[in-house]
Amino acid sequence: MATQDVLRLTTQGSWENLVHSKEPIPSAGKHEVLIAVKSVSLNFRDIAIATGKYPFPVKDQVVPGSDAAGDIVEIGEGVSGFRRGDKVIISFDPTTLYGPIKDWGNGLGGPVDGVLREYIAVPAHAVVKLPTNSTLSYAQWASVVCTGTTAWNSLYGNNPLKPGQTVLFQGTGGVSITGLMLAKAAGARTIITSSSDEKLQHVKAQYDVDYTINYKTTPDWAAEAQKITDGQGVDFILENGGSGTIKQSLDAIAFGGVVSVIGFLSAAKQEDMPDVAGLALAKGAVVRGIMVGSKQQMEDAVQFIGMHNLSVAVEKTFKFGRDEVVEALNYLASGQHIGKVCVDF
Repeated sequence: MATQDVLRLTTQGSWENLVHSKEPIPSAGKHEVLIAVKSVSLNFRDIAIATGKYPFPVKDQVVPGSDAAGDIVEIGEGVSGFRRGDKVIISFDPTTLYGPIKDWGNGLGGPVDGVLREYIAVPAHAVVKLPTNSTLSYAQWASVVCTGTTAWNSLYGNNPLKPGQTVLFQGTGGVSITGLMLAKAAGARTIITSSSDEKLQHVKAQYDVDYTINYKTTPDWAAEAQKITDGQGVDFILENGGSGTIKQSLDAIAFGGVVSVIGFLSAAKQEDMPDVAGLALAKGAVVRGIMVGSKQQMEDAVQFIGMHNLSVAVEKTFKFGRDEVVEALNYLASGQHIGKVCVDF
């Protein structure tokens, strides 16, 4: 029986607990396709899972990783609409085709085995074909799975973004940079925050962001955002900090604006917790928790990125192998990156 290289997390606590194993290559079931994985995009979620800090279920000995791009190499007998050789990406939660994700029980690389392996068989309904004329790499397309879909859901999943509106992004990670590109292409005014002037200068030069705010030198960045918008406030905020930054987000948001809560990078102490209910009510604001998004939203993001030929931001790629993936996770955890960190096969 043919075998493949697979990485599994033996125990939670550290990504150093990743081990390499040889396992059989699965075959495609009746309604499945078998995909040869070409690139995997890493997320902060992978670090949280490896270190035991992920607040949702994780299976024992899990194959980590949720974001893969690859080629279809085998098609189940009940599958139509795909051919061998099609370039595809796989939805984060293969059970959610449209509407909200209903629970945390089906996300790849956590409650079910993920994509840090050479081959994966998945339901055909969970994959999206990539544009045939695209010049984007497998790593760039893999980065659309969680990052692109999360950004798309934030901007279009509730009140859709309109040209001329203002969007603020916290930090220079993958979701912020991808969201920035989507918003710019849609005709929005953009603001990005960081504690590093060097990163802000890079983003200004590389991605043409309209305004930058260093939240270390300008701790009241909400006041600065209000100044930029002539006191109107920001229409959309991609909230990556969590409880530690949400008060500033609600101070910066426009009346009726949308705060999309994506990350939990900056937690507030219990005694410093802001009155989110009161602040949201005072602005008539929508505060939305973003659980990545559906296959339909991922497909929308793919079409938009393909149509506008947006060059999804991948800063660094590592090779597939146990030591290289550990190195990639070390790099991701260091926070040096602007955009995505990926593993190429």
